[in-house]
Amino acid sequence: MKILANDGVSQSGVKKLEEAGFEVIQTKVAQNQLENYLNENDIRIILVRSATEIRKDLIDACNLQLIGRGGVGLDNIDVNYALEKGISVINTPAASSRSVAELVFAHLFGGVRFLHQANREMPLEGEANFKKLKKGFKGRELKGKTLGILGFGKIGREVAKIALGIGMKVVINDNNTEENEEVPLELEFAGNQKIKVNVKSVSKENLLKTADFVSLHVPAQKDYVIGAEEIKIMKKSAGLINAARGGVVDEVALDIALDERRLSFAALDVFSAEPKPPVKLLMNPDISLSPHIGGSTDEAQERIGVELADQIIAKFGKQK
Repeated sequence: MKILANDGVSQSGVKKLEEAGFEVIQTKVAQNQLENYLNENDIRIILVRSATEIRKDLIDACNLQLIGRGGVGLDNIDVNYALEKGISVINTPAASSRSVAELVFAHLFGGVRFLHQANREMPLEGEANFKKLKKGFKGRELKGKTLGILGFGKIGREVAKIALGIGMKVVINDNNTEENEEVPLELEFAGNQKIKVNVKSVSKENLLKTADFVSLHVPAQKDYVIGAEEIKIMKKSAGLINAARGGVVDEVALDIALDERRLSFAALDVFSAEPKPPVKLLMNPDISLSPHIGGSTDEAQERIGVELADQIIAKFGKQK
């Protein structure tokens, strides 16, 4: 059985699949050429990340048996339609969780110490105005501050673990928890040491009012999770981090709020208009930016490849 890994897959995943008798093709095929390529090469399984879209017209035109998404979100795949047509859809919800969580804290540490701004201004002003810049970048510590986590799935849990590990307070809001519910969490340390703790679930309004920093870990949805009204509730000293999905934050309202000093800073790894975010957003000095790289670590890609391979082998068995 032939597999097209159109957005790439780790060599450990390729090796595992090939040892099980699958033929793995790693050619990058353009979106508008995908239909012909899949049919001409009798591809039955396609593996994608966020770059390739698998929509209804492509599903109807090809003879796919399985669609695999390397990552968490499935918004680039018409999942329900694929399932209706008898096509299996798999993803890797756990594989990149730690990598995304660490990126959240890369942005968070950078935000409270103005590293994104310092890296912009030092090449321009560092030689002439060193002392002025030094006085302008007075930051804050994260220890003792409250992190509000909207969405408490696998990534949200990893974010909470890091926060607790550096001495932050954590409150959460999730559709699967009740207000004031104590949600158990296990922290893991080097040497196989583990500590069990609880984090408190609160209302969304309470979270936004009390959190010093808010991190989003929710799926793509029709309405904004954070819009102008939600920003009004937040502390003026608060920071907002979105490493979840573009479109869950009203970026226009966010840009305005930062300009009017109604928020301290924001960090965005995802954007509503990917792959062409608006220039005004990109130029805002109070936003720490990255180009949708949450799961882009060596470790995450290795785990993604192996997890996809394991699921495919479990579904189809070893090929003769």
